[in-house]
Amino acid sequence: MAEIQFSRGIKEDVVPDVRLTRSRDGSNGRAIFYFQKPKIFDMQKELTGMYLIDEEGEMVSQDVKGKFVNGEPTDIEATYPIKSKEEWDRFMRFMERYAQQNGLEFNKS
Repeated sequence: MAEIQFSRGIKEDVVPDVRLTRSRDGSNGRAIFYFQKPKIFDMQKELTGMYLIDEEGEMVSQDVKGKFVNGEPTDIEATYPIKSKEEWDRFMRFMERYAQQNGLEFNKS
């Protein structure tokens, strides 16, 4: 089980585009998630953060931004900061589970 939530207890069904950056020495990086027309907007629930949840636990980011067109919410961009090699490894384990469940694949640039 691996899922993403924007409001606790509500699974986001829209699968994001995810971009990763990492420093040359592997000491830090970030993951940027792009969600087009996420379900949370249809539910009219409050966004409280981005929660990455799996059997190992929960990772949280408060860096969540909404995109609006004509006053209506359309997209979400969320950034998850990675501050150590251990956090990178943990994040990658989550992404492997999430990718397997949602048919994502990794493309190296």
